Amino acid sequence: MRTTERMIELDIPASGPAMTTRLAGLWTSVKSVWRAVRNRHVANRLADLDDYLLDDIGLTRSDIDRILRDTGIADDPSQQLTWAAFKRTRYLLPGASRL
Repeated sequence: MRTTERMIELDIPASGPAMTTRLAGLWTSVKSVWRAVRNRHVANRLADLDDYLLDDIGLTRSDIDRILRDTGIADDPSQQLTWAAFKRTRYLLPGASRL
């Protein structure tokens, strides 16, 4: 008994990323922009707080104005606001850096 193996090679071009992979990437991008716009809205609401309340969270009105001015409409200012509050707390309370 003899078996002959035959292989047929089709010249089908390799397909790009699957549609689900592309949709997942698009969904991730949309969520990222949505989060940035939402956080920007919240940062704008921070500017409406009293100076005493801003001081409680470690920010000043000039911090908020500067960060909102320097970031774009689709940029997320929350990380920069967090960093500004952290730096101010660290400067005012030197022992806070060990927390």
